[in-house]
Amino acid sequence: MLVELSRSKAGDLVLDRCAIEPLEPGWVTDGNIEKFDEVADVLRRLVKKSGTRTKNVAMALPPSAVISKKIILPDGLSGAELEMEVETEANKYIPFSLDEVSLDFCVLGPSATSSGDVEVLIAASRKEKVQDREGLAEASGLKCTVVDVESYASRLATARLIENMPNKGLDTMVALFEIGSLTTSIQVIKNEEVLYERDQAFGGAQLTQLIVRQYGFSVEEAENKKRSGELPEDYESGILEPFVDNMAQEIGRALQFFFTSTPHNKVDYVMLAGGSSALAGLPEAVTQQTSFACILANPFEGMEIGSGVRENKMRHDSSYYLTACGLALRRFSQ
Repeated sequence: MLVELSRSKAGDLVLDRCAIEPLEPGWVTDGNIEKFDEVADVLRRLVKKSGTRTKNVAMALPPSAVISKKIILPDGLSGAELEMEVETEANKYIPFSLDEVSLDFCVLGPSATSSGDVEVLIAASRKEKVQDREGLAEASGLKCTVVDVESYASRLATARLIENMPNKGLDTMVALFEIGSLTTSIQVIKNEEVLYERDQAFGGAQLTQLIVRQYGFSVEEAENKKRSGELPEDYESGILEPFVDNMAQEIGRALQFFFTSTPHNKVDYVMLAGGSSALAGLPEAVTQQTSFACILANPFEGMEIGSGVRENKMRHDSSYYLTACGLALRRFSQ
């Protein structure tokens, strides 16, 4: 997925470009690029399809490929001193030599528990994981200037949406479900703090397999027909509705895990994003299953829409773009 953002003269966000190009199953597995040349070809097609002329890109790694940790350090350290302290602390948490990792950090602000100290977030990944992303960009005629974490990028895009809620989202608890092909990631967010994070083994690929078994299509045909809606008449009642009910139950179970492992017993909103989030009837089924308000994430909410965007297509697919939109927002938060 590709998203390109800019700002208008008035300072408002403008969606200049967005495009999706599917990958074959197995080409990228848990963030590992298994078929480099094929993925590079898809990325080149994606760039061409979008019409962008921008060369600098932000890319992301899955959370499983990144070790992150919040640490407390004294306030007032110089840049060099801060770097030395981060490296010393990182050695305690990273099971590799620092020569083998790409390490970054940012100061989050004053520590809430320790006067005169600051809270610092450190993030580290194996160098080859970062180099894979950089190489993929280069093979596509692009330059990777930022390597982020997928969950951080989606939180950045979600923060905009929460700010648009009543009372600017203050004290609003949102359970964000990003429904992928094989796994669904859950983040529960309140006042920009992550209260809970977990991956569950359910996703849209299960629906594709049901279509393959029922109608004898290939996996590629099933994916295309699922997206276009060109399926037999009995698909909705025979396959889609039971699958949507099952997915709503999985979301309900995931929320129960959150409630039983934390002091919380409710959320204000369930927010859905990702490839299967826009299935017909899913938000309603989730509300019925959980009793919580359920909404589809539209990361382009409140943005101006540029002339290079096919608006109907964008609105249909908007919930797919949450992470990509968060990456594009990095342009304004460097």
